[in-house]
Amino acid sequence: MLETRQPAVGSIVPSSWRPVSDRLAAGARCPASYVWRRPSSDSRCRPVSSGKHLLGGRDALKAMKVENMVKIKEEFDYKSLCRKLDIELDRQIAENERQQKDFEDELGRIRAEAQTHVAEAERSYNNALENERLKYQKDYLESIKKLEEQWMMKQQMHENRDECLDKKCNGEAPSSSVSEGVSEIKELLQKEILSRKSSEEEVKNLKNQVAQLKRNEATGNTELLKLHKMLEDEVYQKGKLEEEIALLRSQLLQLSLDADETRRSLERGGPGKVLNGLESFMSQARHPQLRDSGQKASIAKLFEQVGLQKILSLLESEDADVRIHAVKVVANLAAEEANQERIVEAGGLNSLLMLLRSSEDETIRRVAAGAVANLAMNETNQELIMAQGGIALLSMTAADAEDPQTLRMVAGAIANLCGNDKLQTKLRSEGGVKALLGMVRCGHPDVLAQVARGIANFAKCESRAYTQGNKTGRSLLIEDGALSWIVKNANNEASPIRRHIELALCHLAQHEINAKDMIGEGALWELVRISRDCSREDIRSLAHRTLTSSPTFQMELRRLRIDC
Repeated sequence: MLETRQPAVGSIVPSSWRPVSDRLAAGARCPASYVWRRPSSDSRCRPVSSGKHLLGGRDALKAMKVENMVKIKEEFDYKSLCRKLDIELDRQIAENERQQKDFEDELGRIRAEAQTHVAEAERSYNNALENERLKYQKDYLESIKKLEEQWMMKQQMHENRDECLDKKCNGEAPSSSVSEGVSEIKELLQKEILSRKSSEEEVKNLKNQVAQLKRNEATGNTELLKLHKMLEDEVYQKGKLEEEIALLRSQLLQLSLDADETRRSLERGGPGKVLNGLESFMSQARHPQLRDSGQKASIAKLFEQVGLQKILSLLESEDADVRIHAVKVVANLAAEEANQERIVEAGGLNSLLMLLRSSEDETIRRVAAGAVANLAMNETNQELIMAQGGIALLSMTAADAEDPQTLRMVAGAIANLCGNDKLQTKLRSEGGVKALLGMVRCGHPDVLAQVARGIANFAKCESRAYTQGNKTGRSLLIEDGALSWIVKNANNEASPIRRHIELALCHLAQHEINAKDMIGEGALWELVRISRDCSREDIRSLAHRTLTSSPTFQMELRRLRIDC
């Protein structure tokens, strides 16, 4: 008989364990003795030796120890939890006491505020009550006073009525009533007379107005006839002006053709051709009667015959060719000093500046800039050009221009303005010096010569201002960065550029405040060269005198061991 052992009392039997008898019932073949075991994964019973039956008791003891440890731990946890609860209770009590204190403080504050509001309300109520009582008392007194006055007035009326009744009884009433009736009739009669007079005057005024209207109508008809006549005259004058404009256009075109032909002859360079061209042009100027009215060859003759105003009016022509020829004529006229004042007085300067501002044709802008340059040779005209914003227009033209000849004209105009002592600060503030330096980008010798001339004029005016005590501080040319370009071109191959730059360097070096900047840019070497090698005696002596009179230059020369 197979033995099936039950687990020991108190031992813990997992639910997954099962007795061996159950396995035997399934038909498994096993050894003689078996104990309770966890089934293996291969679902077969494993034999256990019968000598190991005490293992179940040990497991039970271990289980009891674990259970006791769990109970001890639970008791320990209860004590810890009790301490935590005590701490939490104390904290809650303290928080409750704090909240109770805050509540009492808030309640006291609210009570104090309520008492304050109640006191203010009582005070306001008492004040309002007192004011209302005074108001009613005042109204009561005024009402009593009015009633007394009314009573007195009624009393007076009764007394007057009694007096009238007494007079009527004495026989005075009939005479007074008769006199009152007579006075009323007189008043009515007077009113009637006045109304009649006013009616007569009104009729008279109406008659005068009718007569005036008739006279105005006659005058209006006369004026209408005059207006018709004036209109006809205007139409005739307009036609005449159009004919003159057409004639002037043809004259300007012919003049331009003649001038261009002469210029081409000069450019071709043949001596005979040049002489023939000049002789032809001069003969045409001397004998204008040899050509018809549409071929005037002399600009001066045209100026005398046509008039300056008509020539200036052509500057606003819609025809571009006419504007070009007209501005050429004005530029040639402006080259003569005798014509400059008349051109400015006639508004020619305004017209030229307007062309610089509005024209997009570079030819027109070039010739207009040349005309402005011619006008800028006069000091009065220079101030007018600056006052009318000419330097800004010239700067704008220089920035937009690409043709070297246009830049040459603009640079020449600015160079002329640089020679005016009064315009130094304004010229620099409006960008004239920067525009002048900006034109060196062209690199054309003619443009550079005009730029150098402008810088020399500016430096000369600054030197004069230093001498007169009107200026202190560094040169404006140095502040605008012109010194590096001046030093770079001081030994330029072109003699006009070199001469102007050498003169500008000498003027800048005359003032001690510019010495350090000039030494830093290398201008000292150029001054030494000018003092030794310059072809002009006056510039050479000026450079030598400047070097010997400047302590800064002398100290630098001694440091470099250069004899001057």
